[in-house]
Amino acid sequence: MFRRLALTAAASAAASLAVLAAAPPAAYAEPLPSTPFPHMPPAPERDRDRLTVTVSDAGDGLDGTYELECHPEGGSHPDARGACERLDRRTGWGEDPFAPIEPKRMCTMQYGGPATARVTGTWAGRPVNVSYTRGDGCEIARWDAMVPVLPKLGS
Repeated sequence: MFRRLALTAAASAAASLAVLAAAPPAAYAEPLPSTPFPHMPPAPERDRDRLTVTVSDAGDGLDGTYELECHPEGGSHPDARGACERLDRRTGWGEDPFAPIEPKRMCTMQYGGPATARVTGTWAGRPVNVSYTRGDGCEIARWDAMVPVLPKLGS
């Protein structure tokens, strides 16, 4: 029985190799399409990564509303390239660059000033509507992790 199984497997393998050997080599030399998914239309304008960053009470001329566009970079943000790179580095499978502080997390009781920020828009195909403060050590660290999306402030 084992011998019959081995002979059948060997015959199947030989037949498969014969089919592959008969295929013309030119079939493998066709150029790849210029875009990875030529059958798909380009992403609509609304699906691009666009954020509005509004900063208040930061002082030193940092207050204002800035538009940030990524992929490609643009908008009125003072450091669009750096902000987009920061967000790209913080975005990964299962990671949210805009995640809130974990509930019940121990935070130092320090005050980082009255500055606030709101970020709204779309990032990685998902809606964003998040606020930042500097009311304790965790919130200060959360803000600082988003620099240069948010302005760098002294702690």
